Amino acid sequence: MLINEFGNDLTITPKKTSVSLIRKKQCALIKPATKTRIDLGLKLKDKPTTHRLKNSAPFGTMCTHRVQLSSVNDIDSELNNWLKEAYENAE
Repeated sequence: MLINEFGNDLTITPKKTSVSLIRKKQCALIKPATKTRIDLGLKLKDKPTTHRLKNSAPFGTMCTHRVQLSSVNDIDSELNNWLKEAYENAE
């Protein structure tokens, strides 16, 4: 998993309908959205939304933003930077 490269203090917690990624605090949440898409929720304080980094509406207060992933090609350096920022903010 990409986020494991940031450090060894990450706990991956499978839940009934999602998977939480937790450092000292939750930094990300993976949740199936449709048959062909998963949503990645991120905790990114004071980060503006963009066409790709959207409001976290389906996640409620658990995350501040979400990224819709429909293909492995959606995992790129931009997503990696957001994941790293969420990870670093969760200490």
